[in-house]
Amino acid sequence: MADNARAKRLADLIREVVAQKLQRGIKDPRLGSHVTITDTRVTGDLREATVFYTVYGDDEDRKAAAAGLESAKGILRSEVGRAAGVKFTPTLSFVADALPDSARTIEDLLDRARQSDEKVREASAGAAYAGGADPYRKPDEDETDDTAE
Repeated sequence: MADNARAKRLADLIREVVAQKLQRGIKDPRLGSHVTITDTRVTGDLREATVFYTVYGDDEDRKAAAAGLESAKGILRSEVGRAAGVKFTPTLSFVADALPDSARTIEDLLDRARQSDEKVREASAGAAYAGGADPYRKPDEDETDDTAE
């Protein structure tokens, strides 16, 4: 088993090499400048690496980028092997990062909460307190004792 620091260094190297190779070395039009490598994770035995990516575009662009990454997997793995200089080059698997979708969902929920708050604010603009501004009795007020009757 390798230590975590070594796995982290290898993951960082894989992320950099794959990103540079996608930007400059691969001529596949499906993998243009709209594919971004967001994270890389390597297993503890340094045998498998998972590369997370995002694609800016619609579903068609995402499917095309996934197919392009799958076809370029061998070239990218050999490039990682050259750069890493390890005995066994990790196998690469590409996973679409769900972070942009999660962020979009959270933004939509926050927008709905803002709209709901605005409706409540508008409804309470002309409202008055039900029992007066201060509904609590003060000890120095003139109180009539109903039990003394």
